[in-house]
Amino acid sequence: MKAATIGVPVLAALTVLLVARCVAAGPAAHPAAAHPSPPAVRESHPSPPAARETVSTPAGTTPGTFNATDVAWLQLMIPMTEQMLRLLELAPEQTSNPRVTRLAARFVAGHRAELPRLRALLGRSGAPGTNVHEGHDMPGMVTAEDLRAVGRATGAAFDRLLVDNLREHLEQGILVSRGEQDAGAEQAVRELAATIERTRTAQLALLDGAGR
Repeated sequence: MKAATIGVPVLAALTVLLVARCVAAGPAAHPAAAHPSPPAVRESHPSPPAARETVSTPAGTTPGTFNATDVAWLQLMIPMTEQMLRLLELAPEQTSNPRVTRLAARFVAGHRAELPRLRALLGRSGAPGTNVHEGHDMPGMVTAEDLRAVGRATGAAFDRLLVDNLREHLEQGILVSRGEQDAGAEQAVRELAATIERTRTAQLALLDGAGR
């Protein structure tokens, strides 16, 4: 599991702005170890003008009003969602708890429904569709190591790992989606971030309710 998520909404915007700078540097320039811990984010205080920088797009595309934060959020949310789907899809084989199976199936449906909208907006931005966070160990991101660990577990052990990873994923999704709404420029991206924030909040409540 990654470092604990931050419970202060203002840091969500700083998290997204930090990711935006990483995206602008390119994947080779920011391995997993390069992502600083939340306290370092608090100290850096990126300036709003830099966050509002418009993303350049190839000829023939419609850039709209996408800025670096919009692109960073999309390029983060897509792999976060894809990796969580891979973990959730282990549930039918790894758990013996029908409640966990039903919960996982419900979350799978919701996450799958989000991906086409995320990918379509990334395409509209003109940014590359490659996973710039491949191999990165970030809060809320299910890593290959996480998948291996969860895949080896069964029964109650699997259920605990699934819930722990899912809770971190949902909490971080809420935070970065709030950050996109604060610092993004493209209305369609901000609206999707608001939708995903509401969805993740409802999913987190459902997850907590299932554990009682």
